[in-house]
Amino acid sequence: MASLRVAIDIGGTFTDVCILDDATKSIRVTKVPSTANPIDGFMAGLQRGNVALGDVALLAHGTTVATNALITRRLPRAAMVCTKGFRDIIEIRRADKEDLWDTYKDVARPYIPRRDRLEVPERVDAMGRVREPLDEDEARRVARVLRKRGVAAVAVCFMNAFANGEHERRMKEILLEELDGIPVTTSSETLPEIFEHERFSTTVVNAALSPVVGDYCNALDEKLKSEGYKRDLLLLHSGGGVMTARGAKQFAARLAGSGIAAGAIASRHIASQCGFPNSIGLDMGGTSCDVSLASEGRSRVTKDWFIEFGYPIRFPAIELLTIGAGGGSHAWIDPAGSLRNGPQSAGANPGPACYGRGNMIPTNTDANVVLGRQGTSLAGGHMSLDPKLAQAAVAKGVAEPLGLEVHASANAIVQVANANMADAVRLISISRGYDPRDFALVAFGGAGALHGAEIARDLAIPVVIVPPNPGVTSALGCLLVDVQHDLGQTFISEASKTDMGTLKSLFAKLEDEAWDLLQQEGVERKDVILERSVDMMYQGQWRSLSVPFGAALHSTDELVAAFHALHEREYNFRRDDAPVDIYRVNLSAIGVTPKATLAEHPLSDEKPVPKERRTVWFDDKPFADTPIYQREDMKAGAKLVGPAIIEQFDSTTVVPPRVAAEIDRFLNIVIRFEA
Repeated sequence: MASLRVAIDIGGTFTDVCILDDATKSIRVTKVPSTANPIDGFMAGLQRGNVALGDVALLAHGTTVATNALITRRLPRAAMVCTKGFRDIIEIRRADKEDLWDTYKDVARPYIPRRDRLEVPERVDAMGRVREPLDEDEARRVARVLRKRGVAAVAVCFMNAFANGEHERRMKEILLEELDGIPVTTSSETLPEIFEHERFSTTVVNAALSPVVGDYCNALDEKLKSEGYKRDLLLLHSGGGVMTARGAKQFAARLAGSGIAAGAIASRHIASQCGFPNSIGLDMGGTSCDVSLASEGRSRVTKDWFIEFGYPIRFPAIELLTIGAGGGSHAWIDPAGSLRNGPQSAGANPGPACYGRGNMIPTNTDANVVLGRQGTSLAGGHMSLDPKLAQAAVAKGVAEPLGLEVHASANAIVQVANANMADAVRLISISRGYDPRDFALVAFGGAGALHGAEIARDLAIPVVIVPPNPGVTSALGCLLVDVQHDLGQTFISEASKTDMGTLKSLFAKLEDEAWDLLQQEGVERKDVILERSVDMMYQGQWRSLSVPFGAALHSTDELVAAFHALHEREYNFRRDDAPVDIYRVNLSAIGVTPKATLAEHPLSDEKPVPKERRTVWFDDKPFADTPIYQREDMKAGAKLVGPAIIEQFDSTTVVPPRVAAEIDRFLNIVIRFEA
């Protein structure tokens, strides 16, 4: 019987492969450089991991295909059909800018240019009443124009379609009749909620990506089947669940942010295993650092996110903060003479100076090599690092302009990078009402364990957890998720005047839709969990909070009380005398899949033996005989006190001086700071 569970996470620098054997509970990991065609890297990773696809019971995949297509604008020609007079909504947006005071930086242009945004006479009011019927003759004329233009996808976005989507459904029927085989996305099916710009933007992104995701899924599925894989490929989406290829083609925009969500899921799971329901994930790779937060075992979820500012994607997504702080991030001097770090990056090619591929701008990796924290090889010896080139780059790029010694310059580079990442942690914790001192920091990614302990010390976080395979932890996250669809319906009403029966009937309608979607994904009813919530806000506001709607709730008064408590925790104030409105009902439909279970190891008293010793710099001081350990040689129960360096195939862990570390029964490195 097939016993392997395989996860493949494609990043900007490396493609990570995690292989779990259900029979032995053992995990194997490997990584290969990411390729221009992601499928080539995907198959190369399977080959390097010696995976026979006929032995694979489950194959999960985190992909950057959708994200990269939006960033690079390598999208097929798509069109938008909208209510007459409203084709410029996605260009007007909210009339804001990412940096309000930067008069020279314009917001990116819409994904669909104005010439391909066509209008049709029709009108529905905010209550869903038809004010002007759909002009079907004009609708067919528009469809014929689009056929002549050879568009690859169409978004249908009519005013107030969230209240009545009949016109959109009819327009879709006409387009499907006139445009053979072209995917058509309607806003009432994609995001049935008020606020036209957000609804239109999400629908446009979904439509523009549907051919990209569809072609990618088809090509990958065909390749896998030809190699012997017989089951569904599961693709991770931004909400922290997975979809089959069929679901991904329908909700393509959910794959934007696919890969980074896997790391948040894995960090939450690993921290929970170690007894920490509150955790902060620090996923530092070659190009960027992604920070996530889980409180009481649940990841924070947001609907306010985007790939490019001005074009929101309102599907629920695990909340992450991404900054340009990776191993390849450039260290540079600004015009005022200050040392900066990122967001520019050397990427995978040419990479840091120590890669020897022609780059001479110093990076975080070069700084760690100069300080002796990073060894002279990566990926199990498949890549060599040149310390002389690293030292030359740091000397020329930072030491000479600032008049510093080389090691002091390298330490400054690391400190600036750490400060940037610590600020990101503060934004996702303190600014949201959470105290970092109540959390554990899970440091992973290829470079996370190099920096995690010092970041935790700066923030007074008491515990750092480094997973067994930090460099491929995001791939492991793909094995810890369920099939998930998130549905919602706008419902605006004052809470005190709303009957619970009305809310339950709205949920019943969403549940019927959810059953259909999960059935298409091959999920049986016995494996389904339904999680209900209600978006609420104080009357007069327009930003809402999502309040769980559990079976224990018997009245809207209880729902309002829960909202007040949540508002106080989130914003540190509440208004018990103020009326509260219901804005939207939400349903997360989860099809439970068998999870990866990690082996536990007996604790040993055996003292770890270093494989070598070398000089490593901490706080501008050299520690001449710092022990260097090979992680694979360290058994559960092993304890040490820093300074120490722990090297392994996919990452390096730094334990600062006078800090204790131990290997737990799941082979995590747990670093603890004294109170």
